[in-house]
Amino acid sequence: MPAPALITLIVGDEELLVDRAVAAVVAAAREADPGVDVHDLVPSQIGVHTLVEVTSPSLFGDRRVVVLRSSQDLTKDLAATVTDYLKAPADDVYLVLTHAGGAKGKTLLQAASKAGAQRIDCKGPSKGPERVAFVKGEFSAAGRQIAPDAAQALLDAVGTELREIAAACTQLIADTEGRVDTAAVARYHSGRAEASGFTVADRAVEGRLPEALEQLRWSLSVGTAPVLINSALAGAVRGIAVAAQPPRGTSEADLAKRAKVPPWKMRTLRQQARGWSSAGITRAMSVVAETDALIKGAGRDPEYALERAVIEIARARGAR
Repeated sequence: MPAPALITLIVGDEELLVDRAVAAVVAAAREADPGVDVHDLVPSQIGVHTLVEVTSPSLFGDRRVVVLRSSQDLTKDLAATVTDYLKAPADDVYLVLTHAGGAKGKTLLQAASKAGAQRIDCKGPSKGPERVAFVKGEFSAAGRQIAPDAAQALLDAVGTELREIAAACTQLIADTEGRVDTAAVARYHSGRAEASGFTVADRAVEGRLPEALEQLRWSLSVGTAPVLINSALAGAVRGIAVAAQPPRGTSEADLAKRAKVPPWKMRTLRQQARGWSSAGITRAMSVVAETDALIKGAGRDPEYALERAVIEIARARGAR
C-alpha cells in the first residue's frame, strides 16, 4: 500500500463512507511508518495555536496524520490558517480534510483542490439500485456473493441508513456460508414484519409463485400478521397498476406519488409490470379486496386466504 498524499480532501456528508476514507488514509500512513502519530480533530475542539502546532514540521522527523473533520465549520481564523498551510505543506505531515461538500466553506475546498489535494468523494447511495450495488459491494469485498433479490430483501428489512445496512451485511457475512439467498436474509431479519410482507408481494407480482409461497409460509411462521402481508400485496398490485398504465404526460414524481412509493421504486415497478395486462391487474385488485374481507372476519382461515391470494395474483400476471 503506497503512502498517502500529503493532502487528502474527503468530500461528502455520508458519515460511514467518510469514516472509511479517513481510516484508509491512516492505515496507509501506518503501513509506511508504524510509529506515525494521529491527531483526529473537530473545529469545536481546536484553536489556531493547536492547529499550527500539529501541522508544523517535526524537529525529529516524526511523521503525523492530522485529520481535520467538518472543515466547512471552521471559524474564519482557523480557515485562514489552514489556507495558509496549504500553500506550503510540511513534508512530514499527512493532512486530511473532510468537507460536507456544500456551499459552506467552499473557499477552503477550492484552496485544497488548488494545492493538489487527492480528492475522495463520499456520496452515499440515494436510489434503490445504488443501495443494492452497495450491498453487493460489501459482500464482494469480503469475498462473498449475495443474490440480487436477497440484497433487495435485506434493504427492505433494514432501511436506508447506510451504517445499518453495512452492519447487517457484516452480520450476514459472519453468520452464513456460501452465496446468500433470500431465505438466509429472512432467517436473520424475521423481526421486520413489513419487510417479510413486501418480499411476498414482490415475488407474487413478478409471477414467481414457488418463491412467493415459500416467503409467505416463512413470514407466517415467524408471526407476521396476515393483515400486514395483504397490505403489502395491495400496495404491490396498486404499484403495478400505475406503472403498467401510466397516464400520458405524467411525471415520474407524480407516478411515484400515485403509487405511494419513493421515486426510486418506480424503476422496480416498471420492471415488475412487464407481462401484466389490464385484465390481469383487474383480477389481482379484486383478489386483494376479497382477501382483505376474508382476513378481517368474513373467512375462517386467514392463512389459507393469503395462500390463495398469492397463487391468484401470480397467475393473474399472465392473464389476457
